Amino acid sequence: LMSSMEGGFIKKIVYYEETDSTNIRARKLAEEGAPDGTLVVTDFQNAGRGRRGRMWVSPSGTGIFMSLILRPDILPSSASMLTLVAALAVYDGIKETTGLETVIKWPNDIVAEGKKLCGILTEMSAELEGIHYVVTGIGINANTTDFPEEIRATATSLALELGHPVCRAAVINGVMCAFEEYYGRYRETLDMSLLKELYNQKLVNAEREVKVLAPGGDYTGISHGINDAGELIVELPDGSIREINSGEVSV
Repeated sequence: LMSSMEGGFIKKIVYYEETDSTNIRARKLAEEGAPDGTLVVTDFQNAGRGRRGRMWVSPSGTGIFMSLILRPDILPSSASMLTLVAALAVYDGIKETTGLETVIKWPNDIVAEGKKLCGILTEMSAELEGIHYVVTGIGINANTTDFPEEIRATATSLALELGHPVCRAAVINGVMCAFEEYYGRYRETLDMSLLKELYNQKLVNAEREVKVLAPGGDYTGISHGINDAGELIVELPDGSIREINSGEVSV
C-alpha cells in the first residue's frame, strides 16, 4: 500500500525501522537534495518532539510518524499555513479510513473527545526572498493503548476511540491523498481563502470562548475561526479584534 503511493504527488518514500525523528531525517534529506514530495516514515521514533520542544512519546508499532518534504515557491510568511492544510488532511484521512469524527484545535492538534490524537510540526529552511524547503511532520497516536501517566488525561489514540487497532499504512495513505487535494487548493491562492470555510467547520474552538496563552500574558475572548492568513480571529471582551498567528489556545 505504501509503495503504491509513490509516483504521483508522493515522489519518494523513505522508511526507517527506527530513527530519532522523522522531521530531523527529512530536514537532513532535504539539505541533501531530496525532491519535493518526499515522505519520510518510521515505525519507531526515539527523539520526537512537539511544539515548545516537548517530547513526543512513541513506542514501536503503535504510532504514525511521518514528515513530508515540500519545495513550494512561497514566501516564508506563508509556510505556517501548511500546518493548517495538514490538519485538514489528517481530519479527512482519519474519517475516510476509520470513520472516526474528530475536530481541529487551532492551529495544529487533532482532538477526539477532548483528547489529543495528533500533533503537527512544520519547520522550514528559508531566506527572506523565499523558501528552500518546508518539512511538515505529522504524529498520530494510532494503536497506542497505554499512555504515560503525565499525558494519560489529555491524550488518546485511534485504537482507544474506535475500540480496535487500525491499519497504519491505510491511514497514512488516506492522509496523503487528502493532503494532495488541499495542498493543491492552497497553492491556487497561497493562503487559506479556499479552505477557510472548511477549516472553520472542523474547528473545535470556533464561536467559543478561548484562552490565549501569550508571552505578554494570557487573555480570554471569543474565537471567530481563521482568516485568509490562517490566523485565529479572537474578539476581546471590549469588542476589539485580535488576529493571532502563533501561541497556544486552550478551550
